[in-house]
Amino acid sequence: MRQFLFAIIGVILFTPTLALARLSADDTGLNTTGSEVYGDTAPDIGTFIGSNIITPALSLVGVIFLVLVIYGGFLWMTAGGTEAQVTKAKNIIISAVIGAVLIAAAYAITSFVFQSLS
Repeated sequence: MRQFLFAIIGVILFTPTLALARLSADDTGLNTTGSEVYGDTAPDIGTFIGSNIITPALSLVGVIFLVLVIYGGFLWMTAGGTEAQVTKAKNIIISAVIGAVLIAAAYAITSFVFQSLS
């Protein structure tokens, strides 16, 4: 179980390229419509959403994951042999890893679908 946990953490920590992907709205017709309405200063909706919503949200998720892993590790280190506290710490760490993997997978699938459609 420990090796599995370390493998999951390693995958999450060493795949920073997921956060660098951006949505593209070049072929959706939004740029043409925006240019007609706003002129040449039309905002690119994909860049706007990617830089102002998705990137900060993923950063917040990363910070929450880090805090939960540190908190679970602290509980585990200070358990003093108390089985209930060790179990609670393990559950916190495992839940944090599962949540981070699900969010990363959802982002990767969404990014793949949008890149395939464009």
